[in-house]
Amino acid sequence: MKIRHLILGLAAAAATVVSLQASAEMGREEGLALAQQSGCLACHSIEKKIVGPAWQDVAARYKGNAGARDQLIVKVKAGGKGSWTEVTGGVPMPPYSPRVSDENIAALVDFVLSL
Repeated sequence: MKIRHLILGLAAAAATVVSLQASAEMGREEGLALAQQSGCLACHSIEKKIVGPAWQDVAARYKGNAGARDQLIVKVKAGGKGSWTEVTGGVPMPPYSPRVSDENIAALVDFVLSL
């Protein structure tokens, strides 16, 4: 049983590394295309606030925060309210899971944090 857990853990770690490498290699055009396809650009842009905060502001707020990636993945999946009230006026972000795959949500968060 312990070996099975070890193998599953290693497989999950390898999948995460591959996902991180793919996300890190995603350029601005690919990131924007995925964001467009996923519906993100209705409320966000890179440089300016629309309804939600500008992604460069999100990247700046979470820079150096080791838990930011996981925290933002959860926020995008489930939606949320309250983190950017001064920008949004309290407008909540809708949940994007399961409409957007977990893999694409992780890639989008990696893209935003890379800005």
